[in-house]
Amino acid sequence: MNKLNLIVNGERYELELDTRTTLLDTLREHLHLTGTKKGCDHGQCGACTVMVNGERINSCLSFAVMHDEDEVTTIEGLGEPDNMHPMQEAFVKHDGYQCGYCTPGQICSAVAVLDEIRKGVPSHVTEDINAVPDFTNMEMRERMSGNICRCGAYSNIAEAMADVAGLEMAGNAA
Repeated sequence: MNKLNLIVNGERYELELDTRTTLLDTLREHLHLTGTKKGCDHGQCGACTVMVNGERINSCLSFAVMHDEDEVTTIEGLGEPDNMHPMQEAFVKHDGYQCGYCTPGQICSAVAVLDEIRKGVPSHVTEDINAVPDFTNMEMRERMSGNICRCGAYSNIAEAMADVAGLEMAGNAA
């Protein structure tokens, strides 16, 4: 057993866990935050995507003990039904979900993707790695390629992201 402190959605948790416990299992089984989903449990589907210190990770591939004192944001930490995050609102507006199983991971990843682009982090499709990437459909789709949707809501997800990216770009110009 190993002691660690996690800051999850702004709340500090002191935990004592087996060193083999994944961050995903810690969130779901120990903290009862079941929004983050266990899909493939092999890092291939993205259903378990959360943000750690602002960067997206597959929580099924990461041991909780690796994140002592880290800040973890799950879908529950982004917004609530009466006060949704802009990306959550855009997913509803553009029907960016079907069955909804992958949606929490898709939304967490989409929020982090827009932040990556804003920070100038290049991707495989960034034409000039020395320039700040653009909020293009190709750029966003490439970055979201690790999040699988069995229902095929990809175009709706891309529309939701473009909607939020447009809002962010407009907000940055002001």
